[in-house]
Amino acid sequence: MPESNDTPTPTPTPMPASLPVSVPPAAVGVDADVTVVGAGPAGLVLTLDLARRGIAVRLVERDEKRFEGSRAKGIQPRTLEVLDDLGLVDAARAAGGAYPPMGLHLGPFTKAWRMHATAPDGVGTPYPDLLLLPQYATTALLHEAVERLGARVDFGARAVEITQDDEVCTVRLADGRLLRSRYVVGADGGSSTVRKAAGIAFEGSTDASDRMILVDAAVDGLSRDHWHIWPRPRGRGVAACPLPGDGDRFQIMIRIRPGDPVDLGETALATLLRRRAGRSLTLRDISWSSVFRPNIRLAERYRNGRLLLCGDAAHVHTPAGAQGLNTGVQDAHNLGWKLQQVLAGADDALLDSYERERRPVAAQVLGRSTELYEGLRRARPGGLTRGPEEHQLGISYFGGPLAPADGPRTATLRCGDRAPDAALPEATGTARRLFDLYRGPHFTALAFGAGAAAAVERLPWPPGGAPLRRHTVQASSTPRTPREAALLTAYGITEDTVVLVRPDGYVGHIEHVGPLRRTADRPGGDRTPAPSPVVDLMTAGTKAGTRTGAAD
Repeated sequence: MPESNDTPTPTPTPMPASLPVSVPPAAVGVDADVTVVGAGPAGLVLTLDLARRGIAVRLVERDEKRFEGSRAKGIQPRTLEVLDDLGLVDAARAAGGAYPPMGLHLGPFTKAWRMHATAPDGVGTPYPDLLLLPQYATTALLHEAVERLGARVDFGARAVEITQDDEVCTVRLADGRLLRSRYVVGADGGSSTVRKAAGIAFEGSTDASDRMILVDAAVDGLSRDHWHIWPRPRGRGVAACPLPGDGDRFQIMIRIRPGDPVDLGETALATLLRRRAGRSLTLRDISWSSVFRPNIRLAERYRNGRLLLCGDAAHVHTPAGAQGLNTGVQDAHNLGWKLQQVLAGADDALLDSYERERRPVAAQVLGRSTELYEGLRRARPGGLTRGPEEHQLGISYFGGPLAPADGPRTATLRCGDRAPDAALPEATGTARRLFDLYRGPHFTALAFGAGAAAAVERLPWPPGGAPLRRHTVQASSTPRTPREAALLTAYGITEDTVVLVRPDGYVGHIEHVGPLRRTADRPGGDRTPAPSPVVDLMTAGTKAGTRTGAAD
């Protein structure tokens, strides 16, 4: 059911003349390395990722306080994996709950069905189900995590002008302050100031005739065991989704026709709900309300020099399928480590890969969410059912700038594919699964087989940027136990192989290290993986010739 993408525009108030940044800036003459504009989920995830990498980051938000509405409330399995990497998945699952079954009210009868499918076992995720988590809860846990790292949100700070030159970006706030940084990322929604300053077109449409009232409120007389839908003639249907927690709160969705008046007062909304859904229902204690209009837009580009776009500033979707927030969070997860690498000396072309990897994903999601939204209008079970495509576990960057189509592969994985989770044959410290090894702001090199174990220790790595952690996860590429067989099957390993996993959980490089691949002119037939231009692009300091064997 719908999840609003409307963004209100509040009036800012002056803030103190200066605020501390989380870490000392890396460059003289700037306030921070990165300024993030917009403290929604995408902006918070990016700030959190940069802060944990030791990057000096400023986060400014035009609203006076944290967003308090339920709005986008579905967290997909892939986004739960991102929260796992950030160390927040347990808190998210504790604050959320399972999606309730749908209940379509047809006169005295109710047709019930499960809306969201469970991810199949073969995808290798510990989080196979969609999580019901209101946006206010998602924003709260991300905000608290940002503050734990010593960063903060500068509320009431509205960006009014943004300029850039070859070295520095300057953000002018409504209160007159100037913030200087090496990069600016716009996570400031569909009306993005950053996107407009960058001169980037936002192509698509807004259907002003299709409107819906969204309300967070308590409802007396309504069961919480399913998501209620009351279809009504002439496009005036109503739905109510129970929100997680011990109370009696719901997200209520009321369709309104172009000529219908809009009154968001509690008395008017309570009367409207009773008239359309049932005289026994009592709406009270409204905490948030909004009028939603579906937007379908995609930015022409994601970057102009030192200005970049993320989340709803780059793409806005219909609310169907719980895709918008999830796509924005994954944008941020893709961008964070690339900013760190470039700030540490990697080729600036690495930032171009952000658009080339993420924009096709947004385009595909736009098409799918639009298709699902048409199903919502008909209110038929077939149009309200969600499958594995919405889980976003199948996203791959194969064939992109960091994953050439002619690169090495295994029986099941290609460069650019998502690295699946799997149980380790033997515990490595406190790690029991591969995701335990991946968690954190680093690259991970996995060795399968004795030859790969020797090679991975010689894998060159620069001292700057994201560190490399090396693990021999299996001493043989031939399985001896069922657990070993399961791990080798998950990664398609048939010979000694090194797999490099990027900080965002995607395969960055695959190198087969077998006897036939010994380098004869290296002393002792050294099995060090051959240098890769793609790996060089992803690592920091290569332009200065600082590649060494250093690792974390």
